[in-house]
Amino acid sequence: MPLNLAQSYAWNLARTMMACIVIFKINEQIFGVAEAREYDGDPLSIVREYDPFDR
Repeated sequence: MPLNLAQSYAWNLARTMMACIVIFKINEQIFGVAEAREYDGDPLSIVREYDPFDR
């Protein structure tokens, strides 16, 4: 999914699930979204983390 859609989706998931969500890069223009504790890919491919508990 494009980055702007991934950001919107990740923020919404983080607030709804009250869980840390990461956006990771799959290739140049495709990004994925996953719960941080479930993500087992390369830590260097993480673009952003949404933490609903962070103020």
